[in-house]
Amino acid sequence: MEIVDYADRELMAIDVANRLAGELRAALSHRERVLFAVPGGSTPGPVFDALCAAQIGWDSVDVLLTDERWVRPDHPRSNTRLVRERLLVDRAAAARLLPMYQPTDTPDAAVARVTETIAPHLPISVLLLGMGEDGHIASLFPGADRLEEALA
Repeated sequence: MEIVDYADRELMAIDVANRLAGELRAALSHRERVLFAVPGGSTPGPVFDALCAAQIGWDSVDVLLTDERWVRPDHPRSNTRLVRERLLVDRAAAARLLPMYQPTDTPDAAVARVTETIAPHLPISVLLLGMGEDGHIASLFPGADRLEEALA
């Protein structure tokens, strides 16, 4: 494991974006299409702002959220909205978003459809995980009910 200490958040966002761009380029040198999994929430926005202008074969990149709130994609708290507004712009507008949200009453009712959408694009080539202030990663909260099921 490498721990990097940054002088400020802006430098961190630029460096992480550069590292992700390098990883995506490397993955594309071995595969025709790659799957890039990203978190939602407030933390990755500045990284997306820097990454979206990177010179990558974005038209060969599929983007998948690692988590999504069960709200419509135009809702202010939607992670899909965040990705569309902050990552899938500029050069990265050529990437394809694999939607996680489906118009169903509950997330459980959409599991089969989401699985069908994602499965043909696996495995994940590049993964960015965010961590919430409470220590949660990808909406997996420490001590939550059904945590073992989610990890499986």
